[in-house]
Amino acid sequence: MKETARALEEVVLEVRVQPRASRNEILGYQDGVLRLRVTAPPVEGEANRAVKRLIAEAMGVASSRVEIVGGERGRRKRVRVSEVPPGSLERLKAAGGKAA
Repeated sequence: MKETARALEEVVLEVRVQPRASRNEILGYQDGVLRLRVTAPPVEGEANRAVKRLIAEAMGVASSRVEIVGGERGRRKRVRVSEVPPGSLERLKAAGGKAA
């Protein structure tokens, strides 16, 4: 996906999450799916909140712009990011393999 110099209204990411990991990190893309690890357990939405924070931090957007729109109770999720500033997707891709 090529990003233009202007902001995008929204993007939807396919995400695979490993909860209860030793650290929060973005592993990168595999087969078009963004792989993440979060330390939070999958209890009462803790892991989902950690996913939102991790993606928001990597993309440089407020966590209020990140919403889980599918898979709230599973490891595979669809995450929508609204009002995406220029360069955010590149920052997310570059974050692969780095702990947060």
